[in-house]
Amino acid sequence: MTAGLLLAAGAGRRYGLPKALVELDGEPLVRRGVRLLGDGGCAPVHVVLGAGADEVPDLPGAVPVRHDRWSDGLGSSLRRGLASLPAHVPAVVVVLVDQPLLSPVAVRRVRTAYASGALVAVATYAGRPGHPVLLGRDVWPLLDRYAVGDRGARDLLRDRPDLVVEVPCDDVGSPLDVDTPADLPRLVGDG
Repeated sequence: MTAGLLLAAGAGRRYGLPKALVELDGEPLVRRGVRLLGDGGCAPVHVVLGAGADEVPDLPGAVPVRHDRWSDGLGSSLRRGLASLPAHVPAVVVVLVDQPLLSPVAVRRVRTAYASGALVAVATYAGRPGHPVLLGRDVWPLLDRYAVGDRGARDLLRDRPDLVVEVPCDDVGSPLDVDTPADLPRLVGDG
């Protein structure tokens, strides 16, 4: 079993509203993220919500995880999400709500790397690490040190290459993100 964790707590200041509420093709990004993880074979799927949490639509197939300290940054949302997962979950696939062009195939690929023995598996695009990122439970305690402020697992990936398996995903999706309303037309054109 591999859980899914969607980080969707931010206020989306540059966008003007929480990105979880932004719609692409008539669907809120938060629902796209839940579907991505479910279609990639993750269960359970937890969604960390903060800013705008009361406005997020129902999330069939997901467990909403309220994070009142979302303003502490991405790192605190990641740690909150990991803490919410059941004790029997051995690994989790992490994605961000503002990357709606990620693919379930990429999720399955990082899960396959874990099944083959990887403690950490990261999707790469043009040789650069991106999402999804799979984290085996054995590395979660390291994130107490690495996942701080607006930093998630990136520094862990950089500092501990001995733990990381890179999984090329250029052919199955895009790591483009939504930061401003002007980004949506670019995504629709690329998606």
